[in-house]
Amino acid sequence: MTQTRVRLLLEDDWDEVVALEEHAYAASGLSEGREALRSRHRASPSTCFVAEHAGRFGGYLLALPYPLFRCPDLSLTEMGAAWDGVVGDNLHLHDVVIAEPVRRRGLAHRMLRQLEETGRARRYRTLSLAAVGGSRALWAAWGFRARPGIGLPASYGAEAVYMTKPLEAAATGPDGTRSSTAGAG
Repeated sequence: MTQTRVRLLLEDDWDEVVALEEHAYAASGLSEGREALRSRHRASPSTCFVAEHAGRFGGYLLALPYPLFRCPDLSLTEMGAAWDGVVGDNLHLHDVVIAEPVRRRGLAHRMLRQLEETGRARRYRTLSLAAVGGSRALWAAWGFRARPGIGLPASYGAEAVYMTKPLEAAATGPDGTRSSTAGAG
């Protein structure tokens, strides 16, 4: 069995993160570039992860505290973002990308679970994201609910949709294992 592992994003990961992000988003005009990505990580290094599959880089997830119903502008670094420093109890899933050779192996799901566990441990109440590239149905299957009335920065494009998911406390299931009452797909 091939081992998959989720760990915190490290300094040595940036070349692979930037290359994967650019490959995923450059054609759609949504690529942010190294400095913007690094600024998201600097805002919350404990909520940014890498998935390794068979000892190789398989993908990344960037998340940071952000006010509910707002999200980072792709054209700005976090130092350039203006949200008045009021964060509250929302954790924003800014980006998750899996390398093509290791897709459909559960890496994104494992990183999302790690994010949910970390968010609960830090007492965040919600997760949010901006669904781009027609991914709304995917995120809905993972328990996120569209909030179509919430405006997004123009940098996300006209088709992007803001979505949220409650981060309820973990509960113990009938078999004694921990499960989330929020239920990720």
